[in-house]
Amino acid sequence: MIIKTELIPRIAFELFGIPIYWYAILIVSSMLIAVIWCKFHDGRFNIKFDDLVDIALVMLPVAIISARLYYVLFSLDYYSSNPSEIIQIKNGGLAIYGGIIGGLVVILAFSKIKKLKLLDITDYLAPIIAFCQSIGRWGNYINVEAYGYETNLPIKMEIVEDGIVKYVHPTFLYESICTLAIFIFLSILSKKRKFSGEITYWYIICYSFIRFLIEGLRTDSLMLFNCRISQLLSLALFIIFSCILVYKKNKSKQMSKTVEKSR
Repeated sequence: MIIKTELIPRIAFELFGIPIYWYAILIVSSMLIAVIWCKFHDGRFNIKFDDLVDIALVMLPVAIISARLYYVLFSLDYYSSNPSEIIQIKNGGLAIYGGIIGGLVVILAFSKIKKLKLLDITDYLAPIIAFCQSIGRWGNYINVEAYGYETNLPIKMEIVEDGIVKYVHPTFLYESICTLAIFIFLSILSKKRKFSGEITYWYIICYSFIRFLIEGLRTDSLMLFNCRISQLLSLALFIIFSCILVYKKNKSKQMSKTVEKSR
């Protein structure tokens, strides 16, 4: 199967002379879906929908800004020469890890203010974050970005570079499918959570694993010297949180055995 590019124009329509981009529509759509999903799961892990709305109103713009700053900071050679491009997110250039870092800072602040457990909030949000990532990756397809090296695999993406037709890995599609699978897995796991942080740890482990693999196929990776930044970060997160999860699971089992013996 060959995935054709440039079938969908970047601009969806114009509103009072202002171009509305598909990239923006996908982001807004994922936000609306997240709101509906959170309303449907109101009260899960003792987290109220109203508290999540307060968090989201601050977290979403902060996450977008931090995602952009992360991307710009690791592309300074280009943006220092083209400063006017820094705010042009309509052309893409949002780093998911930057968005997650910004979002976590906001969640941490609100957990202190509202006296909620940080890991309960992140456990609540982890599944829908994965789903929103799955939707957002299609913005990369429309912008013809975040694709991989040339390939002869049956599933490939057709692009045109310097007038030459090439067939490359549709890495946007790989990640979209994988994050959708993570959403399904975490949604099932959420119904039988054994301890605070379990869903969060699994999200970090699963996403960092698939991101490490997919990042190795991409041609537009942010680099630090000769290393892919996202691969380094993914590997570190995978190792750290795998160890944390194993420790927490063993601790949870020991506590369960202690409770059973005391009965």
